[in-house]
Amino acid sequence: MTLSLVIWGVVTYIALSLFVAYLSRRGPSSSMSDYFLGGRKMGGVVSALSYSATTYSAFMMVGLAGLTYRGGVGALGFEIIYFAGVSLVAIFGPRFWAVGRKYGFVTPYEMLGNRYSNRGVALAAGLVSLVFLIPYSAVQLAGVGYLLSGMTDGAIPFGVGILVATVLAIVFSYIAGIRSVMWTDSLQAVVMIVAAVLVTGLVVSKLGGFSAMFDTISETRPEMLSVPGTGFFSFTTFLGLTLPWAFFSISNPQVSQRLFMPSSLGAMRQMLLIFLCFGLIYTLVSVIWGFAALVAFPGLERPDLATSVLLSSDLVPPVLGVIVMIGILAAAVSTIDSILLTLSSIFARDIYGNLSGDLTDKRLLLIGKLVIPVISLLALVFAWMEFSMIAILSVAASVGLVLMVPATIGAFFWRRGTAAGALASIIGGVIFVVTMYLTGNSLFGLNVGVLGLPVATLLFVGISLATKPDLAHADAFMKVAANPNATNPSP
Repeated sequence: MTLSLVIWGVVTYIALSLFVAYLSRRGPSSSMSDYFLGGRKMGGVVSALSYSATTYSAFMMVGLAGLTYRGGVGALGFEIIYFAGVSLVAIFGPRFWAVGRKYGFVTPYEMLGNRYSNRGVALAAGLVSLVFLIPYSAVQLAGVGYLLSGMTDGAIPFGVGILVATVLAIVFSYIAGIRSVMWTDSLQAVVMIVAAVLVTGLVVSKLGGFSAMFDTISETRPEMLSVPGTGFFSFTTFLGLTLPWAFFSISNPQVSQRLFMPSSLGAMRQMLLIFLCFGLIYTLVSVIWGFAALVAFPGLERPDLATSVLLSSDLVPPVLGVIVMIGILAAAVSTIDSILLTLSSIFARDIYGNLSGDLTDKRLLLIGKLVIPVISLLALVFAWMEFSMIAILSVAASVGLVLMVPATIGAFFWRRGTAAGALASIIGGVIFVVTMYLTGNSLFGLNVGVLGLPVATLLFVGISLATKPDLAHADAFMKVAANPNATNPSP
């Protein structure tokens, strides 16, 4: 594959995405709700495609394929558990949507602060999300860097790749806020799924078809088709990876914030159904892609390079390879710009607003826009460190964010939950997670991915039982959440 073809592919993608982003503009965004939530008027199809592009990022065709290359079929089980966890949207989605419209929430942590009648809860959760989501953004940048560098045999350096992705994410975020991000996401999602399916089918056919490919694996690397297989997926490792991932849809704010955006409950249901279909196809394609890379190039030192090496090989026609590359690049950028907007809204609303006491909407909108490049720069610096195994680093970020799950579940289903319990689960959980990572990540033979959520849950329940709840406010909040059909459809 020639360097000029890759460059022209990237340029074409940028031009088309910018065109779509500008089409999404509907005048200046003058409020936090309009800029960060699209005025709560997003349709089901656009919401579904954007949700898909944001969720299935560079992690899939780069990270999950690399994880399959490294650990075998256990990677499919790992991702299927995440996929099953998306069913939580059916339970929590209408509740997020209802209270978001009733109380005007912009961020999930603003919602928690209101439910527990304590701004400190929102502040603590916001700070934790900054700590763990910036590395996750760096994962997406690194995916682009590995992809462009691998496909051009180093002609496009890793650093140039992550810089291009950073600039694109900032530009898309500024054009029209979340509206431009969601419309460009929709374009990107279609490119992602169509190109990935086509090229995977083509590569598998050139390797002799599914039967021949898996026969080769069973003969040469039979451990890759069993668990624990290579030894990478021991039971504790598998559980540590999957437990935080199962709650991704309500623990990661760039995803849960989107539950505030659909125009109606019908649009939310449509979003969920389309996303589930998209996710199942993309999961199977990414795992098969990893196995194809294992058969074609069994000796790679870095599993995360499996995708770029396969795309730049003779097995993939250059034009189709570039289209797939663009799909992966688009997926990574869509996740980064979504995280940028979410973190900037969290910083403005939950951190700056609560620390300064200034909750003026226009001021918070300005602060949110100003911190976008700052957050981008931090992610860029982190990505430059070139951590290995994208999938593992992605899960490490989710380990920190899963600490918000007990307080989130309690907000809707346990009236006895208190602000002290929520703060204890978040702050105490972070201290536990960081301590585990700094001391070897093993306690009683278990890693922090296994222990983090139970520790946070015990803290939340224990401290809540020992402190006095605001039952009147909790009942009012939970009544709204439990009756989304009674919520006024206008924001």
